[in-house]
Amino acid sequence: MAVVYATLIIKGRKTIEQVPGLIREQVREILVDMDLPELAQ
Repeated sequence: MAVVYATLIIKGRKTIEQVPGLIREQVREILVDMDLPELAQ
């Protein structure tokens, strides 16, 4: 599910604030691993 949210953030459909708290940190890690740390803030 974290990958789905990361993809939605990359496409501009969601922001990190809209990610459920339980998986927000996982989504941040995915975005950083994809060299997109600016989207993880």
